[in-house]
Amino acid sequence: MTDTPREGGYRPGYEVAAEQVLELIARQGLRPGDRMPTENDLAQRLGTSRTVVREAVKILSALGRVRAQKGRGLYVADDEGMLGAGRLASLFLPTDLDHVYMLFEFRRAQEMETSRLAAHRATPAELRAIEEAAEVCRHGFETGRVDVFNEGDDAFHAAIATSSHNVFLQIAVGEARRLQAQSAIIGLRGSVGGHAAKAVEEHGAIYRAIRAGDPEAAARAAAAHIDNTLEDYRREIQQLLFSSADGHHPAARTSGPAPQ
Repeated sequence: MTDTPREGGYRPGYEVAAEQVLELIARQGLRPGDRMPTENDLAQRLGTSRTVVREAVKILSALGRVRAQKGRGLYVADDEGMLGAGRLASLFLPTDLDHVYMLFEFRRAQEMETSRLAAHRATPAELRAIEEAAEVCRHGFETGRVDVFNEGDDAFHAAIATSSHNVFLQIAVGEARRLQAQSAIIGLRGSVGGHAAKAVEEHGAIYRAIRAGDPEAAARAAAAHIDNTLEDYRREIQQLLFSSADGHHPAARTSGPAPQ
């Protein structure tokens, strides 16, 4: 397996292999704790080298999807998260557009409700945490530091979830964002570049509505933020699909029509 052409460069073979391993797990109905084929077997099935498979396994191990036991082989990872206990985490394919879009729908509902509740329940200390996280995100954007931007973004949404004072929403928000991050690592490169400036302003709107104690304004601002993030994903996905129109392996696909 060689690197695959993609918008702005090439898609590494190990990245494609990681996606294909996830597809194999879903296709075979493997569950957390089930033993997987060996690296040699996977290499043969995928038509690639064991080295590529080994790198793919490293990615999937870091994502919490595969567990390598020394001397025993590869296993579908046990996921102890709230969503991981069900079928969502074990079947989620980071490059399946239907899955990505459904996950955004799920996140939209979560973020609206956590913001609504935070407007009712946030303490002064929790409001400061939300504001500080938004400022970290802004600083990351202004300095071109993607790692700082992502750190602030994670902290911002986590702080709002904490301010909801609902432990189930806190866990669900964290798990959904973890799944979305997988799409940024395998195939989809995320939305920091295209949406960063707008996201910074959207964070500010959410914070101000929560600070003002206006639950419906907070919910509307949160919904707008998720909707705009999704549109940025749609634009990137369209670019990837167009770049694969010459028959190369696309970085994202769907069982339905391409997004418009």
